[in-house]
Amino acid sequence: MAKKSALQTARAAYQPKLPSALWGGVSAVEGEPTQSVADQEEIKALFPNTYGLPVLTFEKTSKSAKSHDAINVGVILSGGQAPGGHNVISGLFDGLKAVNKDSRLYGFLMGPGGLVDHNYMELTSEIIDEYRNTGGFDIIGSGRTKLESKDQFDKGLIILKELNISALVIIGGDDSNTNACILAEYYKSINAGVQVIGCPKTIDGDLKNEMIETSFGFDTATKVYSEVIGNIERDCNSAKKYWHFIKLMGRSASHIALECALQTQPNYCVISEEVEAKKMTLNEIVDDIAKVVAKRAEAGNNYGIVLIPEGLIEFIPAMKALIAELNDLLAKTPDFAEQTPAAQREFVLNNLSAENAATFASLPEGVARQLTLDRDPHGNVQVSLIETEKLLSEMVGKRLKEMKEAGEFVGKFSALHHFFGYEGRCADPSNFDADYCYALGYNAAQLIKCGVTGYMSSVRNLTCPSVQWIAGGIPITMMMNMERRHGAMKPVIQKALVDLEGKPFKYFAKHRAEWAEKTSYTYPGPIQYFGPTEVCDQPSRTLYYEKGGK
Repeated sequence: MAKKSALQTARAAYQPKLPSALWGGVSAVEGEPTQSVADQEEIKALFPNTYGLPVLTFEKTSKSAKSHDAINVGVILSGGQAPGGHNVISGLFDGLKAVNKDSRLYGFLMGPGGLVDHNYMELTSEIIDEYRNTGGFDIIGSGRTKLESKDQFDKGLIILKELNISALVIIGGDDSNTNACILAEYYKSINAGVQVIGCPKTIDGDLKNEMIETSFGFDTATKVYSEVIGNIERDCNSAKKYWHFIKLMGRSASHIALECALQTQPNYCVISEEVEAKKMTLNEIVDDIAKVVAKRAEAGNNYGIVLIPEGLIEFIPAMKALIAELNDLLAKTPDFAEQTPAAQREFVLNNLSAENAATFASLPEGVARQLTLDRDPHGNVQVSLIETEKLLSEMVGKRLKEMKEAGEFVGKFSALHHFFGYEGRCADPSNFDADYCYALGYNAAQLIKCGVTGYMSSVRNLTCPSVQWIAGGIPITMMMNMERRHGAMKPVIQKALVDLEGKPFKYFAKHRAEWAEKTSYTYPGPIQYFGPTEVCDQPSRTLYYEKGGK
């Protein structure tokens, strides 16, 4: 066995804190019937057995807990890693043992594919204890197989019946929980006798609503990124000669970029949702950054920090239109990859609409080439592979040269580039995520005990001490809407984008002009696991402002 570090040993002894409602005897209180966030008639028709269910809230009861039969449960880690997944499984395990000491937990290996292919292991106390309060998903591994077809559902049911599993917990993001919702509906429709419960996971922070205040992993990941951004800010402020362009994970929403900006106060941060709302062009973004660089140069500050969300390209209207036309054009040109680079560029420019051709021609050659060559299995541009940080810095450099020739820029400009993504996905969870994830798992065991299906584990009131957190569950259909996927309308969980009218963005917008001109950097430092509550247990700034913080 690998030797443990001193921190690993100390963290293994940490006991996550539970909401008081989950101590001892627990009763479930039903709320009003629910409806989907949009497209109510379509969602109701697709989910007749799991639509309209009430929100559940758990309350502590003075009655002693009734004896309950042992329960066999399966668990799946689905999609990309997020700090705290091991604690969800630990909480689930402990919760099931509290229901009945003979309850058993089985982990399906390497994601949903493990269910379909019947690859599993029993999770015993010895195994669980090795992974408490640790990062990663390595206890059973994760995968991106989508549970979408009846054939998959039926194959999974074979092993569930063989192991006498009566409930399945799927820990994942919006797509994974969409699949959980579909699976719950199918098993309910055929009276399979298998409950399906979801848990909200994603560092991107886009799986949330009034009842799911944050997805787990977001707190830890943004603290990891903010620590490194703070370190770069300190270096930047020491050397005083570089502009650092930092791309951050978050393809569909800018929650990570906004949270890191709130924690570190950089000179500039792009928020994709604002770019789309204002219909900004790529050149307008470049001009905006160049003006900040020039303004700081006037004061002799030829250095700074720019934060960029991973998915920016898809939010720029002109780029979105270009990518859409490129997808169609190249899908009809199977021999495109066999042409020379010069011939490829000429072909694209000659076959795009005039407007999109002009956008394509304005891009640095390397980025333009990435747009034409890096495709996913469906033939679409893989925007996450585009080096947006280099694209912006190169275009800003060119714009500053023009400004210097016009006498509008008097400084120097030298850029460095970074992409922070995988560094944050498997970090040891913060105390917040350790507690939150453990509570989500323990809470899921209570939902299973209640006999419900198609629910997501919900723990809220998260800016209060953990004993005051509110535990319960919400129907997953409550989060659903209809969206076009692969050419057809499908039910999916609605992504939560940055709310431009929300308090976190408004706080950022109020202060960004000052941060742009002055050097107002904040240095969060590394995650602290031991020490004062105000240092170790604080929630994300996003959650703080959303819940009334000033």
